[in-house]
Amino acid sequence: MTFTANEISKWFLFKNNSAIQEFDAEALTHLKLQKLLYYAQGIHLAHLGEELFEDELFNWDHGPVAPRVYDEYKGSREIAFNPTDDDIKVFMEIQSHEDTRNVLEAVYDYYGKFSAWHLRNMTHEERPWLETNNNEVISKDLLKEFFEEEVLQT
Repeated sequence: MTFTANEISKWFLFKNNSAIQEFDAEALTHLKLQKLLYYAQGIHLAHLGEELFEDELFNWDHGPVAPRVYDEYKGSREIAFNPTDDDIKVFMEIQSHEDTRNVLEAVYDYYGKFSAWHLRNMTHEERPWLETNNNEVISKDLLKEFFEEEVLQT
């Protein structure tokens, strides 16, 4: 099942809320959320052979961006997430898809430990970023190929 980038962002925000309560973690920033979406999409494409979310990712100055998620949270550095009943339903729907949940958990656990700026710099050194012109869509085929060949193989 394919979700929207906004739905997947809610999953990451739920996960982060739990980490805040359990470990006194820092709130997700908008920049970091965008990079987690990029890594989740790429790993989902490479590992499961299908897109995680239907939205396109664009090459923007500070790395890959899903514009609808940008519009949702622009102006916020740290995102204060107070889930609605609809957000809870979306989270539960995503949780019910074991393969997708496992990819998201792995992305959050591995990439979530890095700062937003570190993730931004990482994306700037990777082929999807380097081979896509500024303000253009990062090809899902390029994402899949890169993550198959250079991320999941290491």
